Amino acid sequence: MRIKNALVFGEDKRFAQNDIWIENGRFAVSPDVDDSDTIDGEGLYAIPGLIDIHFHGCVGQDFCDGTVEAIEKITAYEASVGVTSVCPATMTLPEDTLAQVMASAAQYKKDGIKPGHAGLVGINMEGPFISAEKKGAQAEQYIRPCDVDFFQRLQDMSGGLIKLVDIAPEKEGAVEFIEAMKDKIVISLAHTAADYDTAKAAYDKGARHVTHLYNAMLPFTHRAPGVIGAACDSPHVMAELICDGVHIHPAVVRATFQMFGDDRMILISDSMRAAGMPDGQYTLGGQAVTVKGKYATLVSDGALAGSVTNLMDCMRTAVKEMDIPLESAVACATINPAKAIGIDKDYGSIAPGKVANLILLDKNLNIIDIIING
Repeated sequence: MRIKNALVFGEDKRFAQNDIWIENGRFAVSPDVDDSDTIDGEGLYAIPGLIDIHFHGCVGQDFCDGTVEAIEKITAYEASVGVTSVCPATMTLPEDTLAQVMASAAQYKKDGIKPGHAGLVGINMEGPFISAEKKGAQAEQYIRPCDVDFFQRLQDMSGGLIKLVDIAPEKEGAVEFIEAMKDKIVISLAHTAADYDTAKAAYDKGARHVTHLYNAMLPFTHRAPGVIGAACDSPHVMAELICDGVHIHPAVVRATFQMFGDDRMILISDSMRAAGMPDGQYTLGGQAVTVKGKYATLVSDGALAGSVTNLMDCMRTAVKEMDIPLESAVACATINPAKAIGIDKDYGSIAPGKVANLILLDKNLNIIDIIING
């Protein structure tokens, strides 16, 4: 396949008019492949398929429903909105429930990628090693201390799919967990009341990610910068942002890009099962949620319960409503998340040898075509 004349997002994070060749499901090294199947991309942006490394569900389904059927519906929807690779997140739940989630993911992966579906490239284990003080929409009764054996049991059940594990560094067993697992898994700070010194020590020991920056953590202030300041001061740390227009004010998004630089930012949706669905009553992690417009809130206390916006819409919002340059927003939804979970050898950019996941957008960022696995 050949795509000609498109404005192609390159590995230098710039757009340039170019041609793209695809052979055997991957971007081709040279124009020697058969180009009888040609798409004219004149006037269109060609960007890599988006990669969401933190979301819970959509179209009435939740990853923690723990069924292959739920994953199938989730990946079909995500593909339809230009998210071609997914690393869905778990919630704070009992071990037997999480084990079923992991087993279903392993089975889905074993069955192989279905045409027209996003690829399952990992799992983000958001709970249960978190702080009750900053639990957000997580179920407090299932929170537990960091536990290497507990994690390893779930990793084994998943077939090695877990790419991220979230912890509150101030809690029991956190330091030991980081020391034992830092070379085996990406450790992210999340749902935590840690101060700057505690968070910085965790990053210095080997944690290298921060989950939905600003949310479920102490605020960034001039005398107490907390996890946010510690992450900023740790050049190896990448940070997630929910740019749905609800979770973070546009001015804060712009300031954060200036603080961290666009090479360390990752756009996520953090969507729950109501994404792609009408307003109404839903659940997240077994807790009742009310959805109205862009807001999903717990019935119990009104806390934000994830978003109802997919990653493509978050990227559009970042560009159109928050004044983030398109090049930066695309990188933060493609190559940056790929690097964060270690899949950038095969995903995240339009480069020879990588999996041919590609989206064609018009100048208003509307989807014109979606190509998955060539």
